[in-house]
Amino acid sequence: MHNQSPIDARILFRTVSVFAKPVVARSVFELLVTVVPFMLMWGLTWAAVANGIWLGMLFAIPAGGLLLRLFVIQHDCGHGSLFRRRATNDWVGRALSVLTLTPYDSWRTSHAKHHATSGNLGKRGTGDIDTLTVAEYQARSPRQRMMYRIYRNPLVLLAIGPAYTFLLRHRFPGIGSGGWRAWLSTLATNAAIGTVAALLIWQIGFMQFVAVHVPIAVIAATAGVWLFYVQHQFEHTIWEADDQWGFHDAALNGSSYYDLPPILRWFTGNIGIHHVHHLSSRIPFYRLPQVMAAHPELSDVGRLTLRQSLATLRLRLWDEDERKLRSFGKAY
Repeated sequence: MHNQSPIDARILFRTVSVFAKPVVARSVFELLVTVVPFMLMWGLTWAAVANGIWLGMLFAIPAGGLLLRLFVIQHDCGHGSLFRRRATNDWVGRALSVLTLTPYDSWRTSHAKHHATSGNLGKRGTGDIDTLTVAEYQARSPRQRMMYRIYRNPLVLLAIGPAYTFLLRHRFPGIGSGGWRAWLSTLATNAAIGTVAALLIWQIGFMQFVAVHVPIAVIAATAGVWLFYVQHQFEHTIWEADDQWGFHDAALNGSSYYDLPPILRWFTGNIGIHHVHHLSSRIPFYRLPQVMAAHPELSDVGRLTLRQSLATLRLRLWDEDERKLRSFGKAY
């Protein structure tokens, strides 16, 4: 297939499976060195806000980065990759969901479907950034085209969308998805969030709580949505019709390798090594660099630097003839 790496994804999947085993002591360590600093930064943000909202932002930014890292850890729990026992993964994930504002069980179900269908044109719609083909866009009415353009606008995707998703949409289960378990997961998470929020408000006051936690949550949500966007919305990604789609090739070639500076790699929990993660989601996030070291040829697959990633914002439509994502202007 066009744009594919010459690496045999099926063979690679079997090869990297040796890394798909958690090191429990390391998992606990990574959890502690994220939770404890997050709590400290939250407290420092609160103290700083009392002396001015802008001073508070100096601490809210690293606090948001730590909350993002906690989301990546929760994400690994959802894949069953952080601990050996499923129950341990699930209860740690549920506890973290109170901080990340993301109902764990409901999200885990939809995210598993994303992994199972990523890059499949016939099974879009769950856990994806909505993407139309050129032909689909041209067949839409003027109003539908306008709505799609609004949705794909960077201001909506990265400013309005993240806050809406994590602060509002995650408070309700997806209609028709997950059944009663999705409702239970969402309502239980909401109750836990409400309890923690009420205790903090009782201690520091409503306005102080909002001034501290909302910016932290929005920073983490915005960074998280950006990561999710750039992991699949790059020019030479892979989309296939249902009858031509294959899991291994779509995982390796349809996911990017976001080559970030070391400090950002730490805050994002190595999730930029997304092509390996999609190929073998049971590999713990802290072992993904080991896979890259053992297979240096993977550094050339779907690689994006921080600077290169900014250009992905203009890509909005999948061109089935050219087999690449294109901007609106180049799709005619």
